[in-house]
Amino acid sequence: MSTDENKQEATLHVDGHELKFPIIEGSEGERAIDIAGLREQTGLVSLDPGFVNTASCQSDITFLNGEEGILRHRGYSIEDLAGDASFLGVAYLLVYGELPTNKQLADFESRVQAQYDINPEIEKILHAYPQQHHPMAVLSSCTIALTALYPDDMAFETGETVPILLAKFAVVTAAAHRLGEGKEIIPPDPKLGYCENFLHMVFGDEDIDGDLMELMANVLNRMLILHADHEQNCSTSTVRLVHSSDANPYAAIAAGVGALWGPLHGGANQKVMEMLQAIKEDGGDIEKTLEKARNKEIRLMGFGHRVYKTYDPRARIAKKSCDEFLEKLGERENLVDIAVQLEAAALADEYFKKRNLYPNVDFYTGLIYRAMKFPTDLFTALFAIGRLPGWMAHAMELKVDPAKRIGRPRQVYQGPNAREFVALADRD
Repeated sequence: MSTDENKQEATLHVDGHELKFPIIEGSEGERAIDIAGLREQTGLVSLDPGFVNTASCQSDITFLNGEEGILRHRGYSIEDLAGDASFLGVAYLLVYGELPTNKQLADFESRVQAQYDINPEIEKILHAYPQQHHPMAVLSSCTIALTALYPDDMAFETGETVPILLAKFAVVTAAAHRLGEGKEIIPPDPKLGYCENFLHMVFGDEDIDGDLMELMANVLNRMLILHADHEQNCSTSTVRLVHSSDANPYAAIAAGVGALWGPLHGGANQKVMEMLQAIKEDGGDIEKTLEKARNKEIRLMGFGHRVYKTYDPRARIAKKSCDEFLEKLGERENLVDIAVQLEAAALADEYFKKRNLYPNVDFYTGLIYRAMKFPTDLFTALFAIGRLPGWMAHAMELKVDPAKRIGRPRQVYQGPNAREFVALADRD
């Protein structure tokens, strides 16, 4: 394949024919070959397992450069947003396209606060689950149940769908955790900010110092911002794919919850803690764990990233937050110490450095959530709360995209050729 820089076209030679395909250039200089007409012109499709080299859309929401470690939302750097913004402010930016004014943010916060109540029907679903449940299962079920509770609010662009989801995700996650621990649900307190309210619903019956609670709320705010969007990842692509069929927003978001649950995606932060626990139970031998990873006997959870070939910018922020939080906390349990030792050993190891296997955001958020006393199975649900604004923004963008089509990938069939059907009586 050759490229003509002036005409912005790519030339493909197939079976003696020369075909031209337009080259699309993004606002940050990313270039893509538009192969929408490939099959029509050639009878061929492209094969790209895992969509490693496939752009499924053009988007205005998030720019990610994995080679240089850059992440921006609507043009604003993740460093600035995580340093100075509130989570609901970033949610507003992602969903509506601009940073809110003071009045706009106050109005948005009020709309979210108005949806904090636990619907009786949702509470029945919460109590119907066995005590030993995973919060992601409950979150998915309750999200799809919102379809029945708000049948007249079936578009992100109108009504209260956005604040409903932001509020219910926090309420349901906290309630699922409480019931899973055999405790009573703590009702939300609409007077509190978003992160403060979530911590109240989780830890409200515990004697936690006010300064510590404020510190936890600030750190949680930053962690949710770090997860708010990350371009066309597995769960976001799932939300867009489901919503492309004009499925209602609650169904699309519930599908995103299911995709995020996987240990290779949002479930990675839970797997980090399980890996550290396994190291502890094996005597705390860090070198033994690294050797197993080099031999591909185990996957070193929390290290490396599909897109980043350098340090994940979110991981830098999370690491700094983790170090500061642990220092102010003044206490560390054994798993946190093991994680710190593992991080230092891996960063000094040539095997991992050559393969760009830096600690990623899941490694540090897992440590922070552990230090906050969140149970391990709640980590992925916290990720879901953070990623919700991105899911909603992408679904809204898709809905008004003039190029929108129902998602329908092709395949290269490798099965049997045509065979003669044999009646059941003759198969013996």
